Amino acid sequence: MEPMRFRHIALISIAALIASLFIIVLVTSRPPKESKIIRDFSAHRAAYEQVRTLLLGDKDVAAVADYGVENADSPISKIPPDGGMPAVRYQEYLALLKQIGASRVGRGSQPPRVAFDVWASGWGGDTRHVNICWMEREPSNTVGSLDAFYRTAKPRNPSYVHIDGHWYIWADW
Repeated sequence: MEPMRFRHIALISIAALIASLFIIVLVTSRPPKESKIIRDFSAHRAAYEQVRTLLLGDKDVAAVADYGVENADSPISKIPPDGGMPAVRYQEYLALLKQIGASRVGRGSQPPRVAFDVWASGWGGDTRHVNICWMEREPSNTVGSLDAFYRTAKPRNPSYVHIDGHWYIWADW
């Protein structure tokens, strides 16, 4: 093959690869639509309630994810049976989180809440999040919709969108 022709094919292939990666990053960096989040929540509400009940019952547990369990007194994640949670209980959490499509569940104290990480995109300190949260009381920083939140000027304050009862969508960035 002629060297010049080989160079052209190589350059076209590299350009196609870069364009493909750009499209993939662009598509995956968009948060899910509010309607999809609510539809998924409604379809798995019983599992959300079950995980919330488990977490509130495990008083010493701050968070559970596939990378381990964080205890209230130690932010270091440990995979059971290390860390004080029975392995069977940990597997129950993981199965429910997988069913929901959440990567992590954790509790917060100000205001009291249980948060499920359902989407994140970004790098380091510039990561954007969307969570499903159960709140003991209505948060003060609520907005009418995620679309309304996305239209606010940056930097945005984290905000909540009411779903139903004590359940909210939380978004930041």
